[in-house]
Order: sequence, then structure tokens, then C-alpha cells
Amino acid sequence: MEPNLENLDLIDLISERHLLLRKISEDIWNESSDIYISNSEWFIMARIYNHPDQQPLISYVSKHVDISRQATHKFLRSLEDKGLIRIENAVHSNRDKCARLTTLGVECYLRNLQLKADLEQRIADRLGTGPMSALKDFLKTDWGL
Repeated sequence: MEPNLENLDLIDLISERHLLLRKISEDIWNESSDIYISNSEWFIMARIYNHPDQQPLISYVSKHVDISRQATHKFLRSLEDKGLIRIENAVHSNRDKCARLTTLGVECYLRNLQLKADLEQRIADRLGTGPMSALKDFLKTDWGL
């Protein structure tokens, strides 16, 4: 059931839509896969996949997700247990650790990108391509904050 959005300000409207889209995205994945992956785990996987060398230091991942350091480490262990990432010593230091998506992790990540593209298309079909394009342009614009 969709919440009443009529009396919400911009911040709460964006937040409600974000939560709804994340929930739908997570549900679509979990209905089609035997591997449960939470939104926080997807966020961490995205940071790893989109890092320039796809092998960021654990400290980088911890700093660039809006999750506590302890929770980030818990999610990293969970992703490793699922076979989605591998944690290794950094090339330049045995003290530092880095994370790398496994082949399975990359496959899941790319499949999830397609599921999200399909969801985006469903939204565009409902809104129309013009309004959808305008929405994306507005969200990409520098808001000067």
C-alpha cells in the first residue's frame, strides 16, 4: 500500500519514493534468486563494482557508505560468506584489506542492474518518457547545497 504523499514536503517525498523503490527492487531480486541480498549489501557491492580498479580498500568502502563501520564489516563478512566478494590483502600492504567482487558477485550485480532498468522502464511507461527524462535531469542538477 502506498503512503499518502499529498501533504509531504520535498525531502519526505523523495525519502518515501526512495524507500518504496528500494523495497520493490529488493523484493524483485529476492523473488527471482536463491541468494538473499539486502539493500545495504547492494550498496556495498555498488561501491566495490564502481571503484576505479574494482578492488577498493575496506577503509574506503566503510567511508563511502552511510552505514556504521561495524555494520559495514558485518555486511562484508556476510557477502563473503555468500561467495559474492573476496577479501584479500592489499597489494601495497599486508595490513590493509581490500574487497573484490567474485565472478558470482559480478553476475548478481549485473543481473540486478538489469532488474532495476526494467523497474525504471515500468515507471517510464507509467509517467511517460518526457516526464521521466525531466525527473532524472532534475535529480542530476546541482542544487547548490
